[in-house]
Amino acid sequence: MQITNPCVVSLTWTLADAQGNTLDELTDPVEFFYGGDDLLAKLEEALAGQGEGFACDLHLEPEHGFGDYDPALVCFEPRALFPTELEQGMQFDGLPEGAQTADMPPDLIYTVTEVYPEHVVLDGNHPLAGMALQLSVKVRGVRAASEDEVERQSVDDDGPVSLLSPVPPSTHLH
Repeated sequence: MQITNPCVVSLTWTLADAQGNTLDELTDPVEFFYGGDDLLAKLEEALAGQGEGFACDLHLEPEHGFGDYDPALVCFEPRALFPTELEQGMQFDGLPEGAQTADMPPDLIYTVTEVYPEHVVLDGNHPLAGMALQLSVKVRGVRAASEDEVERQSVDDDGPVSLLSPVPPSTHLH
């Protein structure tokens, strides 16, 4: 089966920075919805019309990956708004209740970048924003998308499982 919109592709990949340092490796195939929001546009473009076994290496500049780093998405919030057990690298869906920064987008995942006694530094940028990336990908399978997947534009009941999505709080980027 050829990769066409809409379908589901099973992929493995290695994601590296511009210097070739591995950032993430997906060795067990994971399914992604092709034709929705699960994959970066440049990856979808490379996969179009291909089939199982196809492999490619992509160089992604920030504008084709996770965007440019935006310093306006960094804010400071009072330490008292956060749980006692707070560590650098923890992530929050949106700003905490009572946040003092009113002009920040509410729908971002904010990463704790620094913890001080009186305040916490939060960054709403994707952790890979501003980075040029190398992506080596292999198609392990292609199948027709179900009606539910087409309706959701994702293989996941909770919405897109995406290279575009904010990174979950773990060491993996998928």
